[in-house]
Amino acid sequence: QVQLVESGGGLVQPGGSLRLSCAASGSIFSINDMGWYRQAPGKQRELVARITDGGRTNYADSVKGRFTISRDNAKNTVYLQMNSLKPEDTAVYYCNADIKRFRASFTYTYWGQGTQVTVSS
Repeated sequence: QVQLVESGGGLVQPGGSLRLSCAASGSIFSINDMGWYRQAPGKQRELVARITDGGRTNYADSVKGRFTISRDNAKNTVYLQMNSLKPEDTAVYYCNADIKRFRASFTYTYWGQGTQVTVSS
């Protein structure tokens, strides 16, 4: 069994900051890529940022320069530091991770339950 648990969402004013965390736990042998996605009401889920196990990152154009993804491999945790938040960043944010379980022969993508981020004055 593998779980991803997110935390850190909430309500923030425009221009403010939030830091999201996502911890993976369970029968984990290795974790490859980890990432953050978001889904606003009435829209499709979209990529926000991803990070490889080696630390290479990529970002959606809409968040470049404002958001920073990082990870702590010892804690199986991925973070998303969000600065200069805008109302259009309002969405449910989901983390995911490509995880190989012990004694498994393949890697599977797991998702967290989502955390709400609301940017409003």
